[in-house]
Amino acid sequence: MERETTVTETLNQAPLSLFHFRALLTAGMGFFTDAYDLFIIGAALVLIKAQWAPNKYLLGLVGSTALIAAFVGAFVFGRLADVYGRKKIYGLEALLMGLGALASAFSPNIIWLIVFRFIMGIGIGGDYPVSAVLMSEYANTRDRGKLVSLVFSMQALGLIAGPIVALTLLAAGIPQDIAWRLMLGLGAIPALGVILLRRRMPESPRYTARVQGDAKKAADNLVQFTEGAVASSQKDAVVRMTLGQFLANPKYLLTLLGTAGTWFIFDYAYYGNSISLPLVLKTVAPHASTLQSMAWSLLIFVVAAVPGYVLAFTTIDKIGHKRLQLIGFTFMGLAFGLIGLVPNMTHLILPFLLLFGLSYFFAEFGPNTTTFVLSAELYPVNMRTTGHGISAGVAKVGAFIGVFVFPILSKALGLRGTLLITFAFSMVGLLLTFLLPEPSQRSLEDISGEEQAAIRMEPASNQ
Repeated sequence: MERETTVTETLNQAPLSLFHFRALLTAGMGFFTDAYDLFIIGAALVLIKAQWAPNKYLLGLVGSTALIAAFVGAFVFGRLADVYGRKKIYGLEALLMGLGALASAFSPNIIWLIVFRFIMGIGIGGDYPVSAVLMSEYANTRDRGKLVSLVFSMQALGLIAGPIVALTLLAAGIPQDIAWRLMLGLGAIPALGVILLRRRMPESPRYTARVQGDAKKAADNLVQFTEGAVASSQKDAVVRMTLGQFLANPKYLLTLLGTAGTWFIFDYAYYGNSISLPLVLKTVAPHASTLQSMAWSLLIFVVAAVPGYVLAFTTIDKIGHKRLQLIGFTFMGLAFGLIGLVPNMTHLILPFLLLFGLSYFFAEFGPNTTTFVLSAELYPVNMRTTGHGISAGVAKVGAFIGVFVFPILSKALGLRGTLLITFAFSMVGLLLTFLLPEPSQRSLEDISGEEQAAIRMEPASNQ
């Protein structure tokens, strides 16, 4: 007679099936929206600057305020999703993204634009842990890296969608003061799709079984979501831990230093470069038109970034999640270092685009993907969105600093000097990665050590 399995074991062993792709679409749509909303501001800033002529500090705030808000959203929603469940958070953060995007389109002045981008950023931050954990908790052990990476790869579509929308609006002859409003407001459309998809999803079966201790409901949710393709019957071990116990645990503190530290380092480099990319290209080619700069941005994303995303999700489980991050930080840093060290590199358009594109390739085929994945799999089930939320929140502080100081550093040190600082940050990220374990081909429960650290407490203590 075949042994009956728990919900956790069933999910870990389930072959890749249609329900995985349903979860992928639901989580991925959220991340597409995050990426579009965050990066479209880079294209819009050029037009906003021409219309309102803000000083460099206000300009920096417009580009970065959603990122500091994301810090708040990741912390708050990450914790709430562990305390009250993923289901109660599904869609709520997407509602904030949609409202913020729509309100941004109607901003009467730059101060209100900053306020509305802040509201939207809280939703974006909240979506990071929800999108990541939503997928990791439905994934099997063998394909988890691929599936969570595919969710993150929806960022590629968001990156591409921004320049395409910008180019289309400008090429259509729409006035610039209306074009940037349309760019920002269109972010509300995918947010609506996220709300509809997520409200139809049940609570995570892992969370229901291992945190709420309701094996029957977890099994029913699994049968419902998989339409009967996957079923289980045995009870899972219940894992409950307070926030204080989590933060007092040396293993989890070291893991937090690794996931939050590497993500902070990476986001400083990535967001500073990406959101300021139109301004960077203006520095390299000052006589290029706005349309030319946006076309080059699109070219970098399509030719360099997208192949990096694709190669990452197709190879991450073979190469190893930690190992891929080490590879990415190394070569991304070298690309920045060469731009900074080789004389006149920032005045030679083609060589600059090749090296800058190479940095994007290894960002995607490396830490841009792996920081998201690792943070979704190294923590126990009732601290998973908390750990991911803390890591994503700290990362967005790095992103905020990168975006805010990039224009200031570029004026003070020049583009070469600014990218040499980015090279140094990449090397620090490389070193911090060594703090993390290799989770590839291991179950979430084995990676986090939650079976050994299981603490049985009353549900109310989980808060």
